Amino acid sequence: MKTSPYWIINARLECGYEWEQGVVTGTRTELCDLLIENGKITRIVSSSEILQDGVPKKDAKGLLILPAMAEKHIHLEKTYYGGPWKATTPVKNLFERHAEDRTLLPMYLQQAQAGAESILSLLVATGVTHVRTHCHVDPSVGLGFLEGMLRAFATFADKVSHEIVAFPHYGMLRTQARETVREALRHGATHVGGVDPGGIDQDIESSLHTIMELAVEADADIDLHLHDPGHLGLFTIKRIAALTEEAGWQGRVTISHALGLGDVPLEAAREAAQQLAALGISIASTVPINRPTIPIPLLHKEGVAVMLGNDSLTDNWTPFGSGDLLAKAGRLAERFRLTDERSLGVALGFVTEGRIPLDDSGNRQWPLVGDEASLMAVEASCSAEAVARRAKRRVVLFQGNRVAGEW
Repeated sequence: MKTSPYWIINARLECGYEWEQGVVTGTRTELCDLLIENGKITRIVSSSEILQDGVPKKDAKGLLILPAMAEKHIHLEKTYYGGPWKATTPVKNLFERHAEDRTLLPMYLQQAQAGAESILSLLVATGVTHVRTHCHVDPSVGLGFLEGMLRAFATFADKVSHEIVAFPHYGMLRTQARETVREALRHGATHVGGVDPGGIDQDIESSLHTIMELAVEADADIDLHLHDPGHLGLFTIKRIAALTEEAGWQGRVTISHALGLGDVPLEAAREAAQQLAALGISIASTVPINRPTIPIPLLHKEGVAVMLGNDSLTDNWTPFGSGDLLAKAGRLAERFRLTDERSLGVALGFVTEGRIPLDDSGNRQWPLVGDEASLMAVEASCSAEAVARRAKRRVVLFQGNRVAGEW
């Protein structure tokens, strides 16, 4: 994205840790000026230097600069957000919820674009500049929701980048959705989705083979919902891993939720994590608190890329959802007692695709010259405080362009 050159001056950047007897006790920062050109950060200099080059300047006035966030698991296409308040109707099981969902499909289809744009406005304001949405496709709805999502992302093309998962919400096999998913991949979807090969499709092998075959055929990545609990979920994860290796799809598979990892002994979860890491299979989590949370710190330690998302945002499945990924990172930190300076800073990486200002030794790894200028300026002294206190976002940039807030 082309942008006229300008400086962001007096920007607070993290430059190292404060140590005491081998323990991190704080974060050091410095004021810097960042030159933004053609969507990139092309120079970083100390703010003590006097800039008289005639290039326009935006004064950050000491705001902390952090990488913009990536929403990696959300459903934009079916939501009450932006409309009247409505709580959730109780049901006895998942299939009753699916039945209710079907009665709402005409309403959801009619407002798909508007609902998605309402949520995207919220996400951008909170610091999100990349979105992966799951989009319901099957023979009953065709590509109606996908068309709404594509229109919504076209509206926001200068504010966010995106991915769209072709998601057969009620089961790949159960709804005979193979051909609809194939069509979705030809018309703008970027990922093959699926859901609970055991619990919903009730045929793990056929379900997973269908998903992998569609992905290989379309040269597309995979993002599979896996709510199946305990050892059923763990077995399915191992089968996904085996098929990923067999197909040569390393680095191209995400398992969303992977709830079974929260139900099995830690050693079993660790073994699975090592297998996932070796194959580059990532995990997307919403950090649930209404059931055992999957061991995210363990997964991270074993080298699994873990990404967070908001999932649903006030719909017939849940009345909750703030849309705030920084709050989601804070929930993760609270859930796993990540209370020290360095751990809180690392927690930021779960919502920024791993981009954090400092590495373990305290060396700056973001921003560096050449990095994309997608960032947020927040009211915090360091990334640890930003996570712990859900810092107010004042300005958001996407590829150098201001998309929310004012300097």
